Amino acid sequence: MTVGPPEHILKYVLNYTPDLDRVFQALADPGRRLMVERLSQGPTSVSELGRPLDMSLAAVLQHVQVLEASGLIRSQKVGRTRTCSLTPAALRSAEDWIAGRRTMVERRLDRLGEYLAQTADNPDPAWATEQGETTNEQEEQP
Repeated sequence: MTVGPPEHILKYVLNYTPDLDRVFQALADPGRRLMVERLSQGPTSVSELGRPLDMSLAAVLQHVQVLEASGLIRSQKVGRTRTCSLTPAALRSAEDWIAGRRTMVERRLDRLGEYLAQTADNPDPAWATEQGETTNEQEEQP
């Protein structure tokens, strides 16, 4: 059996990119999630993004920089106003990753449900005996 370089295998096993890590890291902060939520309604200024948050404009700018570094938003400065807008592609990558995990979990739960339905119809008599239970056939025998 031939095995490729470890880093090649690892990439396929993990199936994500460092960009995805930055997206989740950026979304880990509730203030930044609030900013992304606000930007989902359309572009807005940095000062408007910071309005509902209890923080200085400098702190808001730091959060905006984290969101920009993750690729979630982009900003453009015109005069004294910096306007931010959402970048849907970065959110889509996180959504795709989550959807893949959801699909995998749902398949596993479906298989578990099928197995439980089969075993409910045909309980294993050996297991029932080990548990101290008796089946109808065992009770009827003299």
